[in-house]
Amino acid sequence: MSARDWMDKDYYKVLGVSASASADEIKKTYRKLAKQYHPDTNVGDAKAEERFKEVSEAYDVLSSDSKRKEYDDARAMFAAGGRPGAGYAGGFPGGSAGGPGGPGMQDIFGDGGFSDLLGGLFGGGGAGQRRSGPSRGNDLEVETTVGFHDALRGANVALRLRGEATCDTCAGSGATPGTSPRTCSSCNGRGNQVRNAGAFGFSEPCRDCRGQGVIIDSPCGGCRGSGRTEKTRTVQTKVPAGIRDGTRMRLAGQGAPGSRGAAAGDLYVTVRVVEHPMFGRTGDNITLTVPVTFPEATLGGNVTIPTPLDGNVTIAIAAGTSSGKVLRVKGKGAPTKGGGRGDLLATIEVTVPTGLSEVAKQALSQYADAAGEDSVRASLAPYLERPGV
Repeated sequence: MSARDWMDKDYYKVLGVSASASADEIKKTYRKLAKQYHPDTNVGDAKAEERFKEVSEAYDVLSSDSKRKEYDDARAMFAAGGRPGAGYAGGFPGGSAGGPGGPGMQDIFGDGGFSDLLGGLFGGGGAGQRRSGPSRGNDLEVETTVGFHDALRGANVALRLRGEATCDTCAGSGATPGTSPRTCSSCNGRGNQVRNAGAFGFSEPCRDCRGQGVIIDSPCGGCRGSGRTEKTRTVQTKVPAGIRDGTRMRLAGQGAPGSRGAAAGDLYVTVRVVEHPMFGRTGDNITLTVPVTFPEATLGGNVTIPTPLDGNVTIAIAAGTSSGKVLRVKGKGAPTKGGGRGDLLATIEVTVPTGLSEVAKQALSQYADAAGEDSVRASLAPYLERPGV
């Protein structure tokens, strides 16, 4: 990318963030915009595709500490009408080092002068040169959904992705099989050239190889020399046992392919777990509501309950157990990272019987007469005697 290209583009405006935005804010904003304008969700929408490219380009610069610093420094340098010497009275006399009009190029920018500084910023010649060349592929985001039991046991999932992939015909080289790209003789494979503009030098992509550093004389017919094609691919991955809802997994090298054989980006997978109608989950513990009858809660007894991974287990209900009591069954919860297991938390719920037979009603009435009712409401007595207190 040329110096002028960087000056003409406001990457902060493209992402809609301030120049002081944190790295986390930039990443969060980019992911939101990338998801909104991704070609897979806007099929046939040229404007959305162009917007996606702009957002990706902006993020590529602002997500890198070094690139962002270079970008900020370059924009600050050219803020005063694009005149590098505008910050000094009279500028740089004659564009040369030294002189009575103020500090010279060599004094300010070093032995290489201003062109060396720009070379460092934009990949120009000299010791700090960088070639445009092959670039790493973009990272991708995708979501997958697994069932409650699959999340506990672990499962293999297939992720279907639609987007750029390495060309099968040329294996990403961009050249027709049997041929190879050749080094560009104009830039000697650097991918850029320095254009002199008076006292200053600007690094720009080589016009012959378009910044790639190589020239493909016989482009691949499958990808037209790009090394990448649009297609649907399937990525197989393992969801580990005990994974929680919202967990984000990183699959290294499974993102978008790099240019001309460069490393692919990474694929980030957010796992969503389907809610279960009976079981719940808190951390590594599984929760379950256990209905018990009034006699069971009053007299105590054993109750058989299900677990999600270990079949049925029996728990003891102590006499006098009230609703809301939580009983812990050790080691019957979700698998943990360390190889252990969480617990099963059973919350007791005393049920109120309905549709009683006449015999049951009579028995219950006899119980009420025998037990009385004042004892259970003893705490209300002071307020009943003195209303309004």
